[in-house]
Amino acid sequence: MNQQKSEQQHGQFQYDPNNLLESLIERLNLKNDAALSRALEVAPPLISKIRHRRLPVGASLLIRMHEVSDLSIKDLRELMGDRRTKFRISDKQFKPKNQASS
Repeated sequence: MNQQKSEQQHGQFQYDPNNLLESLIERLNLKNDAALSRALEVAPPLISKIRHRRLPVGASLLIRMHEVSDLSIKDLRELMGDRRTKFRISDKQFKPKNQASS
């Protein structure tokens, strides 16, 4: 248990979208990223950008992965190394924008 805590503190559990993508390809019996993009109904460059860490896995794609694979969102997040137990939403998202008086 102490080793796991130590690994988490030192950042050894890191975001790895490749593990998620490879797991989905295997689970769905697909051949490659192009087949995965067709199964998820997304453009192939999106999968490439995720694989090369130029784009994070967004919420809508995560939901689509869940629908196609029947894996829970929690399981999908764990496959990519996201082990947060809570998501924090910035309070800035809920503040109204200042409007200039006309």
